[in-house]
Amino acid sequence: MAYSPNDRLELKKLSEKDGKIILKISSLIGEQECVVDLPDAEAIPVLRLTTTLKPTAPLLFPYWPRDIVVLGAAGSELLAEGEIKVKQVGTRSGQLYFSLTRPKAGSVLYLQNLTALADYNQATETSAGETVGGEWPEIGFALPPTIKNKPLEAGKSYVLSDALIAFSEEVPADEPAMVRQYLDLTAAIYLTLPKPDTSYKHWPDILQKGLTDLQTSPGCWSQVDGNHYLNAYLSDYKTPPEIMVQLAVLLPLLDYVEWTEAELEMMKTIKDGLTAFYDADLGTIMRWHPKMADKMEAVEEQMQPMVMDSWYLNHPLLNLSRLALKGDKVAEKLFLDSLEFAIKVAHHFDYTWPVFYKMDTLEVVKAETQPGKGGEKDVPGLFAHIMLQAWELTGEKRYLAEAEKSALRLLGSGFQLFYQANNTAFSAGAMLRLYKVTGKEVYKELSYLCVVNILQNTSLWDCNYGYGKNFPSFFRLFPLNDAPYTAAYEEEEVFCALHDYLRHAEGEDMLPSLRLLIAEYIRYLVDRAVYYYPPMLPKEMLSEDVKTGEVDANLWIALEDMHDGWEKSGEVGQEVYGAGNAFGILPRHYMQVDGQPFMIYTDYPTYGFSAKKHRPANFRLAGDGRLNCRLMIVKTGKGKLPEFDVRLKGHREPWKGNKTKDGHLEFILPGDSQVHIDWK
Repeated sequence: MAYSPNDRLELKKLSEKDGKIILKISSLIGEQECVVDLPDAEAIPVLRLTTTLKPTAPLLFPYWPRDIVVLGAAGSELLAEGEIKVKQVGTRSGQLYFSLTRPKAGSVLYLQNLTALADYNQATETSAGETVGGEWPEIGFALPPTIKNKPLEAGKSYVLSDALIAFSEEVPADEPAMVRQYLDLTAAIYLTLPKPDTSYKHWPDILQKGLTDLQTSPGCWSQVDGNHYLNAYLSDYKTPPEIMVQLAVLLPLLDYVEWTEAELEMMKTIKDGLTAFYDADLGTIMRWHPKMADKMEAVEEQMQPMVMDSWYLNHPLLNLSRLALKGDKVAEKLFLDSLEFAIKVAHHFDYTWPVFYKMDTLEVVKAETQPGKGGEKDVPGLFAHIMLQAWELTGEKRYLAEAEKSALRLLGSGFQLFYQANNTAFSAGAMLRLYKVTGKEVYKELSYLCVVNILQNTSLWDCNYGYGKNFPSFFRLFPLNDAPYTAAYEEEEVFCALHDYLRHAEGEDMLPSLRLLIAEYIRYLVDRAVYYYPPMLPKEMLSEDVKTGEVDANLWIALEDMHDGWEKSGEVGQEVYGAGNAFGILPRHYMQVDGQPFMIYTDYPTYGFSAKKHRPANFRLAGDGRLNCRLMIVKTGKGKLPEFDVRLKGHREPWKGNKTKDGHLEFILPGDSQVHIDWK
C-alpha cells in the first residue's frame, strides 16, 4: 500500500472511522495516508485500498514497484503459482484478472481506479495507459515513471493508488465458469467504483445537425457511373466507394425513418447504388465499387480489387439481410444471390476466417492478426448471425445448421475472441438467438463469452488529464483489441447490437451482472457519444495531420478516433460511415406520445413501451435496481407541459422530479423498475 525508495516507513497513527482503517505513514518522500475500506456483507467481497502522498519536495519517479506480490501457502517456502487471464492493454481498464493454481486458493479481479490518478498524470504529464500488468509473481499497478517529465509539487496531495479488489474462492474449471466469474466480479467492483455523473444531451437537435451536414456537405459524397455514394471519410476521394459504408449509414437511417415516419431522399440515393457492387461472375457482392477498384492506390495490403477482409464480406450481408427482412426486394435479391458464395468461403476456411484473402482464388493474403494470434476470431459468430437471418427469411433449415456449425468455432476462444467490437457484439446476439431457437445451453454461454470480450476492451475510468478534460471517456469501448483509440462507428453499432441483445434476453434466465453492465455501458455511451462531433471539442485538441481526407471542425460528422488525454484526436479523419451515431440513439431512447407536446426519454434501455397512442405510458427499465438512471419528460412544444404523475411499481408515493432550465422534467429512477406515467 505504501512505498518509499531506500527508506523505512514509519507508522505515525492508525485509526478507524466509518468502517475504514486509516494509516498515517511518514517517509522520506513525504507524508502518506493509506485508507483500507473493508468488504461489507455482500456475496462477493470487494476490498478498496487508497493511498495519497503529500511530497516534502518536488519529486520525480524514475521507478515504482508493482503493488502485488503473490505469496504461497502459510508455512511454505514455495511461492504461489497462478494464471493471469486479463491485464490492461493501452488505456483500457486498469484491470488484472488472475487465478491462484498452487495452492488452488481462488481468483482475483483487481481494478485500479485510474480516474483518481488524474492529478498525478496532469502534474507529471504521464499517461495512465499500460500501468496495470506485470509478470508473475510481481504483478498489479505501478505508477508511470517520470524520468523526463515534470515533478510533483511539494506540499500538494496526490492519489498514488486507488485499488478495488474482488475475491472468489473458485478457480474456474472451464471457459463458461471463467466467463461467469469475470462478469460477476466486474459487476461487484462496478457497484463500489466511484462513477462520474452524466448529463442530458438533447439528441433531436444533435441529429438534425448531423443529418444536415451529411446531406449537404460535398465532402461526404462521390459520384461514380451516374450514382452518388458516401465516402468512407470526409473529402476522401482516393478510396473507391465501399458497400459496407453505404449500408452502415443506410440501416440507422432506416431506424430513424421508421421512428419519425418521415421520408429521406438520401436513402433512395444510397439504395440506387447498391446493385453496382454485385459481381455476377463470382456470384457475390464485392467490397469496392467495380468501376473504381482498379484505380485505387494500394497504400494498404487489402486495398486491391480482389482482396477481401473477412468481416467486410459478412458485415454487408448482415445489413442486406436486415433490409430484406423489412421487405426491401432489391436487398433481398442481393443477399440471397450472394449467400452461396459466402457459404463456399466459410466451408473453404472451415468456419475459421483469416484476415485477408482473394475473392477469386480464396488464396490467403494474411492469415493472422499477429503471429500465433489467429485470424478474425469473431467472424464465425458474425457468419452465424447471417445464417440465422437467411433461415428466418427463407425457412430453409440448412441455414440454421450452418449457423450452429459456425457458432461452435467460438468455443475455446477465451479472452482472445474479440477482433472487432461490432462483430463481437453481433456474435453475442446471434448466440443468444441460437440458444432461444435450439434450447442448447452452449449458445447462451457463448453469448456471455462474446459480451465478456467486449467488456474487457472498455475503460472503466475517466481520462481527466490533458485534452481528456474536454470530453467524458468513462466506459468507452475500443474498436480493435489493440487499437490505441476509441471510434464512433464501432461504438454506435455495439450500442445498437447490445440493445438488440437485451431485447432477446427479455424473459430469459440471464446473469444479473450481465444485465447490469450492458445497461451501464449504454447509459454512458448516450452521454459520451456527442463528443465524437468536432463542434463539441476545442479546436486545439484536433490533429493537424489527418491520415485520410480532412477534418472540418465545424461539421457534425463524427471523428474516427478519440485518444489518450495527451494525444490529439481526429488524426485518422472524420468517418462518414460513423454517421449512424445519432440515428441509432434517438429511436431507442425517446418514446413518442401521439398528440402530446412531449417525449419520454431514458438513458437506460426500456422494454414494452405502451403509450404511443393511448395513455398512461407504461414500460420497464433495463439495468439493476442498485443503480440509477435518468428519465426525462422532454418538452417538444411551445406551450406549458401537462402535470405528470410518475410512479414505480412497488412504491406507493409518486416519484418527484425537477424542472430543468430548458423546461424539461428530470427524474432519477432505480434500474429494473416498472414505470407508470400519467398526465393531465
